[in-house]
Amino acid sequence: MDGLWFRAALALLVSSIMAARAFRRKSVDLTGVAAAIPVMVIHMVAGYRFAVLLLVFFFTSSKFTRTGEDKKREIDAEFKEGGQRNWRQVLANSAIASILLVLLVMIRRGEDSCLDTEKSKVVTILMGGIVGHYACCNGDTWSSELGMLSISQPRLITNLKTVCRGTNGGVTFDGLLAAAAAGFVIGLSFILVGLITAECTAAVAWKQLLVLPLAAFAGFCGSLIDSLIGATLQFSGYCTVLKKVVAKPGPTVKKISGMNILDNNAVNAVSALLTTLLTSMACMALDQNGFIEGKSWSCFFNNSPLCFIQQVLEATLYQAFAFKSFFSSDPPLLFF
Repeated sequence: MDGLWFRAALALLVSSIMAARAFRRKSVDLTGVAAAIPVMVIHMVAGYRFAVLLLVFFFTSSKFTRTGEDKKREIDAEFKEGGQRNWRQVLANSAIASILLVLLVMIRRGEDSCLDTEKSKVVTILMGGIVGHYACCNGDTWSSELGMLSISQPRLITNLKTVCRGTNGGVTFDGLLAAAAAGFVIGLSFILVGLITAECTAAVAWKQLLVLPLAAFAGFCGSLIDSLIGATLQFSGYCTVLKKVVAKPGPTVKKISGMNILDNNAVNAVSALLTTLLTSMACMALDQNGFIEGKSWSCFFNNSPLCFIQQVLEATLYQAFAFKSFFSSDPPLLFF
């Protein structure tokens, strides 16, 4: 308990310093500061590596948000210098993970552990979901910020037609690659810090390496989910006055795609939630159904990403439907 109070005090100090710096650099506004401090405290109390995941997401996203600001100012009708994220944006990218971390603290009392269903299925689900959550959020931010600077014209994910830069649901190869890289960075951070903060057997420790491709896949998949929701449930239109893509309909706005149902924060929250659920089930299924000890390892070491993706999808469906009769005990590989 003393350790938890120390972490809480440390988090309060660190987050206050960071929030003041971020506010001066216009990365967040005052409402964003008010939301970010308790979020950081929750992450630090749950464990140092969860605080690191939050910091990696914040610093890398802020860095890429500032990259190419002059060009983004010409494209984005809602451009704000530095990003200036408010409380809605902060919570859209951290609320789900914070809830999972509160549950984790109630179970583990702040003690870190490895992903291992034999020791605790619930902890594996929660931790896997947290990794997937930040892989998705980081992937979406990297994809959006760097994809906007891509030399290739974005294509709408629903019909693959070329669209203006800044259109919700528009994807580029560079953006999707950035999303996978962002997820990989989250997975790598999770593993490296875990080497210091968590104790587990050698066999279980080796299994943690599968977090790398799984997190990369979560970043990539989360970006696709975000784009699909953005293309269908979020409005995008071209304003003939501003000569820019806007997110609200109007008399001078020509519709490009999407219904005016969700805003950008809601899209981010929904995509993060879905990716969190998928990653939680994948972590559970990969371990419980033996994929980690079987062909997933061969996929990983033989550098066959399509093989690994199939294993993740099969394992996730296996767990989601819980009908072993639908799958053979040794599912055939479609990709090699």
